[in-house]
Amino acid sequence: MQRARRRFVAAGIAGLAVILLAAGCSSDQHLQATTIQLGRSINPDKTVASHTTRFKPSDTIYAAVLTDGSGTGTIKVRWLYAGRVVSEPEEKVSYRGPAATEFHIQNNTGFPPGEYSIEFYLDGKSIGTRPFRVDEEKAHR
Repeated sequence: MQRARRRFVAAGIAGLAVILLAAGCSSDQHLQATTIQLGRSINPDKTVASHTTRFKPSDTIYAAVLTDGSGTGTIKVRWLYAGRVVSEPEEKVSYRGPAATEFHIQNNTGFPPGEYSIEFYLDGKSIGTRPFRVDEEKAHR
C-alpha cells in the first residue's frame, strides 16, 4: 500500500512537471507584434530608419513589423490605394527573440498622389493599419 502511494505521488509530481514545462514552452513559442513602422529608409537590422507618413511619388516606401517572442509565423502586408490592393506580399518567419520583418514597395513611374494605407497581418489576423500619403514631387522641395 505504501509503495503504491509513493508511485502515485511520484506520477503526480512527474505529471505536474510535464504540465508546467509545456506551459512554459508554449509561452516561449509565440510571436507577438509590438510595433509597426513606416518610412523612407531601412536600417541594417530591418527596422525603419526615417519614419514618416508622407512620401514623394518617386520614394521607395518601407514598412517593418517588430515582433517579440520566439516561434514561427507568417507576416503579411496589404498595400492599398483608393480602396484597391496594390500589393500583398507575405513572409514566413522563424524568430527567437525580438526581430524586424521588412517590406517595401516602389513604382518606377511614380506613385499617384493621394491617400494610401497598409494593413499588417500575423498568421492571418490583422495587427494594425497605417495610413500614409503621397504628395506631388514639388511639395517636398
